[in-house]
Amino acid sequence: MSDWSEGPGQRGAPDGAAWSGREGARAFAALEAATDWLLGYPFVFRALSRRIGPGAVLVDYGCGPGRVADRAARQLGARVIGVDTSPEMLALARASATAVAEYHLVEDGRVTGLADGCADAAMCNHVLASLPTEDAVLDVFTEIRRLLRPDAPLVLLSTDPACNGTEYASLRVGEPGEVYGPGDELTVRLRRTDGSWQEMRNHAWPVGYYPGLLERAGFRDVVQHRPTVDEALTVADPDLAAGRAWQAERERPPLVITSALVA
Repeated sequence: MSDWSEGPGQRGAPDGAAWSGREGARAFAALEAATDWLLGYPFVFRALSRRIGPGAVLVDYGCGPGRVADRAARQLGARVIGVDTSPEMLALARASATAVAEYHLVEDGRVTGLADGCADAAMCNHVLASLPTEDAVLDVFTEIRRLLRPDAPLVLLSTDPACNGTEYASLRVGEPGEVYGPGDELTVRLRRTDGSWQEMRNHAWPVGYYPGLLERAGFRDVVQHRPTVDEALTVADPDLAAGRAWQAERERPPLVITSALVA
């Protein structure tokens, strides 16, 4: 059975406190994320594989405990560099994500130890929902842009806050019937690997908000795609895809892949 245990890469809050410190990092690493492994990460890898080949340098911005970065390194043959704002997350990643080439801390919005234009591609999974303002989202895009060479791709994975209130296999975003504006706080419920649920506070960023901000940060050719369960049957892990009915995911797919190129 494959290991699908990687929570959304948000720097949010377990039960009201930040994913900070050793316990916060461990709690984050214990999230199941089955929906993400069905409709998210495999499509991120597919989008990257169309633009980069083995040996390419790939930055995982907001790598968390490193399982997605590790899978990317093994599946794509890339030289993956994990970066995160949390030293504790990076410590977990170093201990377990053995295929990842190196790790760097993000301090004051800048990745330490990485030069301008050092990467052939970047991915950023579920990080943006932790950011409270448009300027904060733009700053992340700008820093990723700094790391990428000309024409390099960036692939984002995000949950559509318009799918609020729907009970998915491993998450629920927001409350039924609520309307969330850009940056509004909402509660996200995430399933742990032991079957229990954990709540955290996040921010609603409509997926249609990203293209304009990406263009302001120096990206072009922005494309968005909402993967479906039928598509996932040919892309995701077969054991995972066959293991559940995925009724909610079929009726209202919640994840969006946003791809862009450096201008």
